[in-house]
Amino acid sequence: MRTLVTGGAGFIGSNYVRHRLARTGDEVVTLDALTYAGSADNLAGVRDHDRHEFVEGDVRDEGLVTDLVADADAVVHFAAESHVDRSIDGAAPFVSTNVDGTRALLDAARATDLDRFLQVSTDEVYGETVDGRFAETDPLDPRNPYAATKAGADHLALSYRATHGVPVVVTRSSNVFGPRQHPEKLIPKFLTRAARGEPLPLYGDGSNVREWTYVTDNCRALDRALADGEPGEVYNVASGEERTNLEVTEAVLDAVGASRDLIEFVDDRPGHDQRYALETGKIRGLGWEPEYDFEAGLERTTEFYLDE
Repeated sequence: MRTLVTGGAGFIGSNYVRHRLARTGDEVVTLDALTYAGSADNLAGVRDHDRHEFVEGDVRDEGLVTDLVADADAVVHFAAESHVDRSIDGAAPFVSTNVDGTRALLDAARATDLDRFLQVSTDEVYGETVDGRFAETDPLDPRNPYAATKAGADHLALSYRATHGVPVVVTRSSNVFGPRQHPEKLIPKFLTRAARGEPLPLYGDGSNVREWTYVTDNCRALDRALADGEPGEVYNVASGEERTNLEVTEAVLDAVGASRDLIEFVDDRPGHDQRYALETGKIRGLGWEPEYDFEAGLERTTEFYLDE
């Protein structure tokens, strides 16, 4: 099997490439534009693997993606502008990459006998919920530009299944953490700052709640959806490990032995959703269960960042 992984030099993408090479006999092709969100360093040790090919390029390059998709049996589509704060400052690149880039890939997939097209998405497309958990059938209500473009890409992908028969499967993951995450993100940012004794700027009062899934567990879930998911279906992926941002921050400080006096509450981010939570019966029905709780995942993550 030959798998095209878009955005494979990013955080989750690079972990997935490693996972796929280690767990299968697949040939893996990584496509990545190497912007701020992706780095060749994330593929260190596997970039020259005999079953791996790296292609530097943009998912909006229709000629390139047409050629790459034509040679693939499956596409796992991570490539996206993914930083919420940056989308608030300027939405244009998010619309271009996340929506039109997905469209370019889907158009390429229309002309092939692709086995699967896995659209990797986020729980943020549902918006916030104070109580309960979002099911895959719930309406989408994104509240920031990043989430809106991911929701648009999901709708577009599913429409290509309905209209053109492209074998699209969508996954929507909760907050993922682990090695190789961009240093702007909460856990790596706070780990590295705390280790240097620098203040940790925490939005609002830190009461916002997220589910935290360790990246290896997330990769396993994506593999399960790729292999056994039903085309046209959506699968939520989450650990059930809910923490407030303040609890996460305190856990990070404890992990590096730093004082909680480093916490510095700052003005909240516009459109900052209070809580995300997902029902995960569908992906668990395919045989997936998380193997790492939050504490175990944080221990491995801390080792990665502090040993760099």
